[in-house]
Formats: sequence, structure tokens, C-alpha cells
Amino acid sequence: MIIDNDFEIAYLLVAFALLGAILVGALVSAIHLDKWHPRLVGALVGLLLGAALIEAVPLLT
Repeated sequence: MIIDNDFEIAYLLVAFALLGAILVGALVSAIHLDKWHPRLVGALVGLLLGAALIEAVPLLT
């Protein structure tokens, strides 16, 4: 898939942030690390992972 539009990049970053909020947030909540809000931590991790993947995948192809 070729991502060459700003809308597509924003859509992917939102999708990764939501996945991170759900998956990583649930993991942080399950191991009782509630110093910060688990969904916020998950969204940040998902957003950073998504940005890293968007930047790294074109280099691999």
C-alpha cells in the first residue's frame, strides 16, 4: 500500500492510537500500573508505534 496523502497518514496514526489505547491500555491496567491513565499511555505508545511504522516501512520495500 502506498501512502502518499496526508489524510491517509492521519487516518493510520489515529487507528494505531486507538489500537494502542485498547491493547496497551488494557495491559497497563491489568498489571496495575495506574500512576498515569492507562488509555492515555496506550494511545501514546500506539501513536509512536504507528509513526515509526509509517516512516520505516517505505525503507524496507
